[in-house]
Amino acid sequence: MGRAIIGGLLSRGFPSSNIIVSEPFPAAAESLKSDFNVHIAADNSAAVAFALSGASPSGADVVILAVKPQVMRGVVDGIKDAVAQYKPLMLSIAAGIRGVDLIQWLGGSPAVIRTMPNTPALVNEGATGLFAFEGVSQKQKDIAFGIMKAVSMQTEWVQREELLDVVTGVSGSGPAYFFLLMEGLQEAAVELGMSRATAKALVAQTCLGAGRMAVSTGEDFRELRRKVTSPKGTTEAGIAAMESANAVDIFKRAVVAATKRSEELGVIFGQQ
Repeated sequence: MGRAIIGGLLSRGFPSSNIIVSEPFPAAAESLKSDFNVHIAADNSAAVAFALSGASPSGADVVILAVKPQVMRGVVDGIKDAVAQYKPLMLSIAAGIRGVDLIQWLGGSPAVIRTMPNTPALVNEGATGLFAFEGVSQKQKDIAFGIMKAVSMQTEWVQREELLDVVTGVSGSGPAYFFLLMEGLQEAAVELGMSRATAKALVAQTCLGAGRMAVSTGEDFRELRRKVTSPKGTTEAGIAAMESANAVDIFKRAVVAATKRSEELGVIFGQQ
């Protein structure tokens, strides 16, 4: 995700000279430097300090915490002194790390924004939710929004932090729900005699086209479905089969289960 954000920022004209990356794996660090011409920090604290070779540290304006939730506590422990000194905006994209824990680990009262992007951000088609904690200025909110907008087609603020768990259940996990649906459509077509390659192409484009219709028209999803469903036609027969299996309730249960698990992980990671 960090690589995607760098690529998205550069595609929007943000200068690579203003980006410094801390990457523990030398091969990955060299790849980032080669692909994007960004600075590579000696360590995490040097990245927060924006310490370039031969120059005095100037301090980063924004620190993006693009790490796995399981290692967040260790990463934060290692940079909290630098954060206290330079006071950057801390932008976390780690799922399940609650703001109260992140702020406590950092010490003091840092400016923290939590975000929840999803994997389509890797192709600049993401959907991202954000929540800002106390102490974040409007300017910092605008900066965070712009960063996530670089990889997201939809970027939305939520009013309460706990709604980020719902964002996780809907758009964070949502791509997998669609992929599962696409699997089912493809398998059905194959069983009915279509080649796997043809089925894959038709299903993928159908999913993409339906999504673009929903975004471009702005119409209610139910209304869009109604327009495709002619009385006594093929779509009505297909919809009836799905409704008989309680398809809508299945999706509801999936979102609730993913949301609940996000809440549980927040508690677990907070006990690190």
